Formats: sequence, C-alpha cells, structure tokens
Amino acid sequence: MKKELKKLNLPAYLNEILENCKDLILPRTKSALYELSFGRAGNDLFEVRYALEDGKDVCEAVVTRCKNGMVVNYPEDYMRRRDPDCLLVADNFDTDKPRYRDRYHADFGAMRSATFDWLKAQDLLALPFKAGGSDGYNALLIAPRNAAFFAFALANMQEPLDIETLPDDYSPKGIIFLAPPFRHTVLGGRQVVVHNRLPEIHEIFAYNLYPGPSAKKGIYGMLLNIGEREGWVTAHASVVKVITPYDNEIVIMHEGASGSGKSEMLEDIHRELDGRIVLSQNIVTSEQTYIRIDESCELRPVTDDMAMCHPKLQNGSRKLVIKDAESGWFLRVDNIKNYGTAPQFEKIFTQPSEPLIFINLQGVAKATCLVWEHTPDSDGVPCPNPRVVLPRHMVPKIINEPIEVDVRSFGVRTPPCTKANPSYGIIGMFQILPPALAWLWRLAAPRGYKNPSITASTGLASEGVGTYWPFATGKKTRQANLLLEQIARSTSTRYLLIPNQHIGAYEVGFMPQWIAREYISRRGSARMKPDQLIETRCPLLGYALNSLKIDGQYIRKEFLQPELQKEVGPEVYDQGAETLTAFFRKEILKYSIGELDPLGREIVQAFMDNASLQNYTNLLPMKF
Repeated sequence: MKKELKKLNLPAYLNEILENCKDLILPRTKSALYELSFGRAGNDLFEVRYALEDGKDVCEAVVTRCKNGMVVNYPEDYMRRRDPDCLLVADNFDTDKPRYRDRYHADFGAMRSATFDWLKAQDLLALPFKAGGSDGYNALLIAPRNAAFFAFALANMQEPLDIETLPDDYSPKGIIFLAPPFRHTVLGGRQVVVHNRLPEIHEIFAYNLYPGPSAKKGIYGMLLNIGEREGWVTAHASVVKVITPYDNEIVIMHEGASGSGKSEMLEDIHRELDGRIVLSQNIVTSEQTYIRIDESCELRPVTDDMAMCHPKLQNGSRKLVIKDAESGWFLRVDNIKNYGTAPQFEKIFTQPSEPLIFINLQGVAKATCLVWEHTPDSDGVPCPNPRVVLPRHMVPKIINEPIEVDVRSFGVRTPPCTKANPSYGIIGMFQILPPALAWLWRLAAPRGYKNPSITASTGLASEGVGTYWPFATGKKTRQANLLLEQIARSTSTRYLLIPNQHIGAYEVGFMPQWIAREYISRRGSARMKPDQLIETRCPLLGYALNSLKIDGQYIRKEFLQPELQKEVGPEVYDQGAETLTAFFRKEILKYSIGELDPLGREIVQAFMDNASLQNYTNLLPMKF
C-alpha cells in the first residue's frame, strides 16, 4: 500500500490519515466500488450505519441491489434534497459566504482535527479522480468504506482514475473528506459542507451522505474557486446542439437555478399517444390547448448542468465556447411520472449497459428499479427530487468536443398569475433580451416557483449570481464581473428569457423552452424583423414576439404577451412587473456597486434610473 500512496503525491497530513487508518483500499474500477456498496459479497440490501458518541446507532442510508443498478434511499425526508444553506467557509480568504465560526461560534481547526481523528479510526477507501471532466483538475475522495455508494456516485459524475495508471505529475488540487456522523454529534442534524481553501489544495468536508451538496455541488464550488482565481467561470447550464428537419444547426445554452429546465432542454418535446402536444391548460377554465409539430428537431446533448467556459477554449471566437465540466449527469427525474414520458432515457435507465445509481426511487432487491416510482416522503407524497446518475458515455449522440454557443437562454419557474392572485408569472412564451439585461438576470437570479431540488423554496428568492452562487465560495461581485466580461466578449451570442410552469393563467410545464428551441433553431441565423418584436410593458422582460408561427401553426398572442389574457389584463400584469422590479432592486443592491466593472456600474445605474430598452441596447449592442 505504501507504493500506491507514494503515487498520490500527498502532503504529509493526508498521508498520515491514510497510513494510520484502520484499513485502506483504493478501488481501481467502478465495478469494484459497486460491489463494495453492498457491504459484503452476496448482499442485496445494506444499511449504512454509524455509531455516535452517546452510544446510539444511526442509519443514514439504505442501499438496495436491483437488476439495473443500486438504489439509495434516506430515512429522513430532509436528506433527500439539498439544503440551500449548507455551504460554509472555514478559511480566511475573501468570501461573501457564511463562515463556519460565525454559525457555530468555534474555530474550524478543532472540527478539522476531530474529522481526521475519526477517519483514522475507520476502514477507508480513497478514490483519485479528475474534477471538471477528463481535462480537469486532479482530486481525491477519502471516505468510510461503508459509504462506497457515495464514491460510486462520484465516480459516475467525475472522471475516476486508476491508481495503477496515475500520471507521474498527479497531485490533488481538491480533496473531499466524507464524515457523516458529525451531522448528528456537532451540527444539529443539518446538512453541512465546509470549504477550506488552502493555497495549494481546496478541502471539502462533507458531513452528510446525500451527494448533491458535495460530490456534485462541492466539486462545482471547487471549480468556481479555481476560476475566480484564474479569471473564468463554470456556468450553471445545459447545452444542446439542435439540428432541424432542414439540417439547420444551432447551439443553445440554457441557464438557471435548479428546476429551471436545464435537463429538460435536452429532452424531446413531450407528446400525447396520438402525437399531439399539450401546449397548456388554463387553470381557471381547465381548457387545454393542443398543437402539432410533425417533425421535431434532432438533439445532440453537450452538457446537463455544468459548462466550463475556460479562456483556452475560446480560440478567438466571438461566441462563447464551452465544454462539459462533468463525466456524468445528476439527473432529476421528477417529471417522469409514468411509463412512456421520456422514452429515450427510460430505455437507458431500465436496461443500462452498466449498473447505475438511483436516488430517492423505490427499489426492490433483484427487481428492476423504475424511474417513475418515486420514493414517498413521510407525508405520502412522492419525493420531488428523485435522481439518476447517468455517465456521459451512455447518453446517445453526445458531443464531447468544445462547442460555440449561438443562443443563451435563462429559465425561470413562474407561478400562475390571475386577477384573483397576481404574481410575477407574466413572462411570455419567450422574451428576447439585450445582453445588458441578460447580465442583470444573472445577477438577480430568481430561484422561482416551487423549486423541487432544495429543502426550502417559498416566494420569490434569489439563487445568487449566475444561479451557481449557492456552490461558490468567493466574492459575488467578482463573479458578476467575470460574467459581464464573458457576455461583453461574446458579441455574436444571443439571449432569451424563458418561463416554465405557468404563463399567466396557463399551466405550461416546460413547453415554452421546447417551443422556443424548435422555433429558434428553425430560424437559424435569420434576424428578427422590427415588426416581429414589441417592447414589453416591463423593461426587465426585454422584447416580446408579435407573432410566432411554427410548423404552419400560430401560437396565440396571449401566450406571447400575457397581459392580453382576460384572466390577467394590463393592471395585473403591471402588478407582476412591480414585483419583479422590486425584487431586482433588492438583489442588485446586495452587490458592492463600487467594485463592479465600470460597464457593470453603468448598467446597474440604468436599471436604477428606470432605463428604456434602447438604453440597455446602447450599453451593449443586441444581435437578434
């Protein structure tokens, strides 16, 4: 084992943990991790349990062996989704995030030492991997062996490395330490992920077994920290190349908070059995609106959630150039409620070429886990955050090379808006934004209506700059400047704003982004004519379409301009506009205006002065 440890090129304090632990293994393959996840050979059901200091024993997770992979369930409802306030910073570098010492009134040094002591008393596994995809940064997971399912999830989301074939220059820039019992003994039962940014290593202390805040978003935070130091961003976005029936090609990057439709942008448009598409259902009259699109576009996925926007990829392009920062996708499947909803994924999930990991789904030993059978929470309602980790190499027609982005869309979960219940659900089927406004939306970053991925989601709240702020560890104004620099540099990339869930009184699910995708891709590089666009009553929403015709059918204007709906009307629309404007004002004032780029200060001042759309376009020219 000493020979293997030497190959990791670890600093002394890490070697001390691994050399002095109860026992250590370095699994070489994902299949080895898979078998370790069940405790011992032949097990089909394994409880991940830990002894606490008071003598109690706690079950943190249950792992079930199914035909198509392992199924992981958590006894506590709270552990089935990410706590939005779980990230704490332990170091003394600049940050706008809460520090460990401020929440727990103690220096993290003692907790760090206690964590290391606990790890030394365990049977451990260590997994070297690449963070940020195959071309990313060297990293290492140190975890108790009975939490091998967590390591298996990580090995499917990032690029695992074989200890026997590690390059000579391997040395981890990031470390995840997994220590679940401290959630109960020190942290009051809460999900907590502590980031300790050392000059040479980014340490992540994960004190819970739901991989969302650590194996997924913890690694994201590490990449954001590296990017903040080096001057680039990992965007919170899915990316897809769309090929029309007429062989037009366009690349769309869809950004937004969790639940804003990133994974859905990669899905085929949902249809009824007879091929019709349910565009909407009126929540007042229950009237359904149908359309037909005989031939949908072909989709070539690029990223699902994390798009690396590294300058080395740009190569002189006037468009944003990205590549996937993950080797596997942490897919939420709450929208798959019955067989046939998403056939292209259901086949992969049901009969995968290698075992998968399913989370918050019902699993029966030796049976097939079905992704539409979501684990019920304690109130009997299906968990809104069922997940599957899908390796990229299993995604059909995936694109692995860096790619130029033609259109960046921003998704917002919108509530119903009616005269009886006015709200900010006033965004039309899609809006066209000047680049300056596109930047403001990424500053305000609304989390939106009924976010399914986190433990708390009420009212209109912000996800923070870029919608990746919950995972970042540094300064939000620095991130705002990086995003503005990125937008200003990408002069040939265009910007959309797209709602999901509701347009005024109509329940629409994710149909607006599917319609936008089909329409924009069919137009290709064709510019909008002046009479096709109209300035919205709310300047924050940019331009609305005067008409939208797709596959020979017109979309009713009340879907494009919600104030035309009889259930809404101009007065209610204006109330929603006031809600949005007040929200933007509150969120943007949280930035250190004096530290913004001069152009950013001009854009913010224009917003504060109730600027017209032309003012925004003058600051950053709009192409559409």
